[in-house]
Amino acid sequence: MTAERVFAELQGDASTLHDSIRRHMERNFAPDARKHLRAFSSTEAAEFLGLAPGHLRKLHAEDKIPDVTLDERGRKLYTAEDLANVRLALARATRDPSLYLRGRVGQEPLQIISCVSFKGGSAKTTTTAYLSQWFALHGYRVLVIDMDPQASLSSMTGLRPEIDFSSQGTIYDAIRYEDPLPMEQVIRKTYFHGLDIAAGGLILSEYETETPYALRRGAEPPFYLRLREAILSVEANYDLVFIDCPPQLGFLTLSALVASSSIIIPVVPNFIDVASLAQFLTMTASLLDTIRDAGMTLDYAFLRYLIARFEPSDGPQAQVAGLLRANFGKRVMTQAFLKSTAISDAGLTHQTLFEVGRGSMIRNTYDRAMESVNAVARELEQEVHTAWGRS
Repeated sequence: MTAERVFAELQGDASTLHDSIRRHMERNFAPDARKHLRAFSSTEAAEFLGLAPGHLRKLHAEDKIPDVTLDERGRKLYTAEDLANVRLALARATRDPSLYLRGRVGQEPLQIISCVSFKGGSAKTTTTAYLSQWFALHGYRVLVIDMDPQASLSSMTGLRPEIDFSSQGTIYDAIRYEDPLPMEQVIRKTYFHGLDIAAGGLILSEYETETPYALRRGAEPPFYLRLREAILSVEANYDLVFIDCPPQLGFLTLSALVASSSIIIPVVPNFIDVASLAQFLTMTASLLDTIRDAGMTLDYAFLRYLIARFEPSDGPQAQVAGLLRANFGKRVMTQAFLKSTAISDAGLTHQTLFEVGRGSMIRNTYDRAMESVNAVARELEQEVHTAWGRS
């Protein structure tokens, strides 16, 4: 097969796949090809608000919070906007508004958390999606940045990188070397109230090829500061920033690590992934040391390893998880993201459990998966509050 024929076939396959993806998105998110977040039950709303279900009902009965719509059976349904309005009403009626408005206040610093791994399939994008959605639903102002050219996280938010960003509109446009756009121009609202995104796309691959030339000509600011400066330009708008990094240690990942205040490293507990992790840590430490030699101060509030896709009943996995805890101690998060068919099934349609709802699958499976998500997110919330200096 000649090189010309191989090239032509690759081009044809790319075109065919783009058309197939477009049709799939339009079928699943018709008529306007955009996703919409479902409404939540009173039980779910109470959990998001940090209330007992009975207390939530009492607040409604006493007209202390805004009313919400009812379903056909007369049960209350809460949109994400309803949850925000209830939080505001509760905050106005208490001496301590932070009980309900959990975002940063005063001089508390913006928390920029990179989710990073050297290996594909480590649940990095899934982790970023679930944590960012959880924090948004619990009242935080959240920005997610998709630094991966594959743009899987962007696709999960209902965007179509291969269609929506054919010319511009990704995070690349805010960090590119020639005429970068203001960060606020590339940020988009998502269908989650309180959750915005700076999308990824294939164009991000250009950053990897352009950066060596930019280094030779002394472009300012240098590559490792461009993302950081873009984020800080919108700092006042957010409490948390989550960055989904590509599964490689290139200029994009290094930019994210320099911009970050904290790092989460998901690890699937098997020896292949742990061996890959060892290589990743060695290379990362060396490269960050080079960044420090260039005069850059790196100060992380925390670095945590998150055991992901964990099956507690799997003996070898439990052994590897024990090995990680023995070696890294408290840097390994106490809670783990469990491997779950509920999460996998939701992911088939680019959705999370927050979107599909409990009634769409086996309830015990759904509940078990959600308990895992909630436990990991609450543990991370404590880390964030500690970084803010809260007790």
